[in-house]
Amino acid sequence: MEISKPDIKVDVHEELFRKYFRVLKLARTPTREEFSKIATVAAAGVLLVGLIGFVIYVFFEHKKLLGF
Repeated sequence: MEISKPDIKVDVHEELFRKYFRVLKLARTPTREEFSKIATVAAAGVLLVGLIGFVIYVFFEHKKLLGF
């Protein structure tokens, strides 16, 4: 007994574009308040990752100075 593939008649690209278009119709421009909150959180994340990277760099580069 063989299992056959279903007969798909809808173009894959057409369905994909339909999904993208639906998302774009729902999207809107953020308000000034929403944008500033998003930018603040993103900046805090970048600074936190940079600080962690700097601490790791200092630890590995200056082991002798730190007494390790």
